[in-house]
Amino acid sequence: MHAYYADQFVLPLPEGHRFPMAKYRMLRDRIAQHLPGVVLQAAPSAPDEDLALAHTSEYIRAVQTGTLAPAAQREIGFPWSEAMAERARRSVGATVAASRSAWEQGVAGNLAGGTHHAYADKGSGFCVFNDVAVAARRMQAEWRATQTRAGAAPLQVAVIDLDVHQGNGTARIFQGDDSVFTLSLHGARNFPFRKEVSDLDVDLPDGCADGDYLQALDHALTVLEDRCRPQLVYYLAGADPHVGDRLGRLALSHDGLEARDRRVFDWAWQRRIPLVFAMAGGYGNDLEDTLAAQLTTWRVAWHYHQRWQNVPP
Repeated sequence: MHAYYADQFVLPLPEGHRFPMAKYRMLRDRIAQHLPGVVLQAAPSAPDEDLALAHTSEYIRAVQTGTLAPAAQREIGFPWSEAMAERARRSVGATVAASRSAWEQGVAGNLAGGTHHAYADKGSGFCVFNDVAVAARRMQAEWRATQTRAGAAPLQVAVIDLDVHQGNGTARIFQGDDSVFTLSLHGARNFPFRKEVSDLDVDLPDGCADGDYLQALDHALTVLEDRCRPQLVYYLAGADPHVGDRLGRLALSHDGLEARDRRVFDWAWQRRIPLVFAMAGGYGNDLEDTLAAQLTTWRVAWHYHQRWQNVPP
C-alpha cells in the first residue's frame, strides 16, 4: 500500500502556534515502525495545471509568489513562506499520487491532506489548496481521456468527510457538480460557523459519542448509496472527533473511531470502489491520542488493502 508524505517541509511557525506540525513526521515514523508493508514515498509537487482544476489562477499565483494579503494569511492561519507554498503543493501532489495508486491497488493514502476548508479563490482554517478537490478533478480528467465514446459519463466520485469540521471549501467547489457527491458529518456548533451546503450534511451535537455517531454514519452511507454510484471514494479520516481533541467538541472513543474507519473502508470494499484517504484534522490535548487514532486508520487501511490484493483479476 502506498503512502505519500511531505513532512520534510516544516513551516516556520511562531512560538506557541496551535497547529501541531510535528504530528506528520511522528506519524510517518510510527507507520515505518509498526506497518513495514506500507510503502512510504515523498509526495510530488502539484503543478499549476493541476491546481487550476480547482483554484483560480490569481490565488495560485499569490500563494506561489508570497503576495497573499495579510488578511488572507490570517484566514489560512499560517504566515506565508516558501516552505508553506511548497508544502501546500506537495499535500495536493500526495493525494493525486494516492488516487492513481488506489485506482490500481484499491487503497492508498496521504499522511496529511484533507485540506477541505480551502476554496477556489482562498484558503482557510490551516488549508491552503484543496487536495481532494484537485485530485478528484485530475482523476476525472484522466478517466475522460480513456473514454472512446463521445458523451461518455464522467467518473463519479464521492467525498466522505468525517473530519469534525464541515468541509465547506469542498462543498462550495463542487456545488452544482452532479459528478461529485459531498458528504460531511461534523459538529453543528464547530468551525466553520457559516457552513456551505454539501450534497449531504449531518450536523452533530456537542458531546456526540460512539453510538449516536455510528448510527448517523450508517444512515448517511445508506443515503449516499441511494443517491450516488461512485467509482472512486475520498475519505477524510479526521482524528478530531475524539473526546480528547481540543478543537473537536465531540466525544468519540478510540474504539469508536476505529469502528468509524472500518465502516467506511468496508462500505467501499463491499462495492469494490477504490478508496483514497487523507488524515485531515487532529488536535489532541495529548498529541499521543491523535497519533494513536491516525495509526489505527492506517492499520484498518492496510487490512483492506490486503483484501484488494487477493481479489481475482
